[in-house]
Amino acid sequence: MNILAVIGRLVLALFAEIGRVALFAKDAVAIGLTPRFYGSQIAAQFFRIGYTSLPVVAMTAFFTGGALALQIYTGSSPTTAATLVPSIVAIGITRELGPVLAGLMVSGRVGASIAAELGTMKVTEQTDALVTLSTNPIKYLVGPRLIAAVVSLPMLVLIGDIIGVMGGYVVGTRSLGFNGAAFLKTTSDALHSDDVTSGLIKAAVFGFIIALMGCYHGFNSKGGAQGVGRATTNAVVSSAILILAANFMLTSLLFGKN
Repeated sequence: MNILAVIGRLVLALFAEIGRVALFAKDAVAIGLTPRFYGSQIAAQFFRIGYTSLPVVAMTAFFTGGALALQIYTGSSPTTAATLVPSIVAIGITRELGPVLAGLMVSGRVGASIAAELGTMKVTEQTDALVTLSTNPIKYLVGPRLIAAVVSLPMLVLIGDIIGVMGGYVVGTRSLGFNGAAFLKTTSDALHSDDVTSGLIKAAVFGFIIALMGCYHGFNSKGGAQGVGRATTNAVVSSAILILAANFMLTSLLFGKN
């Protein structure tokens, strides 16, 4: 019976946490994403979330595209490799690997930064100071980060898709002996607008998740430096889990009937 009691407490705690996240998300959308907007804050967050994350996303995409080309070539026969390698690299990068890997990399880099920054502001009572200055912390701190993340992630993924396909092209032509023109032609024939669009939709959702989890755990941190450290860890872990879960649901929604 003690084991059942422990399980029950864990389940109740899980649902309570889900409820708190849902209420925070409601406030973030209702307050943070409605006028008035802080343009300077949005621009600063767009630079921090989007521009400074570009090198990490670009390198991840390039090496992922190259590794994917090698794996597909190794597992295919010589007669089908010329068709399979470019097609699967392009579709795999644009539909799945591009948005998911970019989301995970940005969650580790940006989600932790958001949670640490807002957590420090919380424990040092800077968020309370905003209230005394008649400034809503949700609108001033959460809204710009949500907007910047939702806008910048699709842009990062689009650039990452191009670089990932280029990584497959470089490996295919330099190491595997593919003809460059034929590789590009097969890639162009295999790709459709839905492949790229689905990845961008996923990226926007992932950006919302990353910013929301970073802000939520930062706003709810307590206990000084240790609390900020826990908030940072929880933001990264929860973002990664939700990104993978959202990817499955979005894939089922967008391609489940195909």
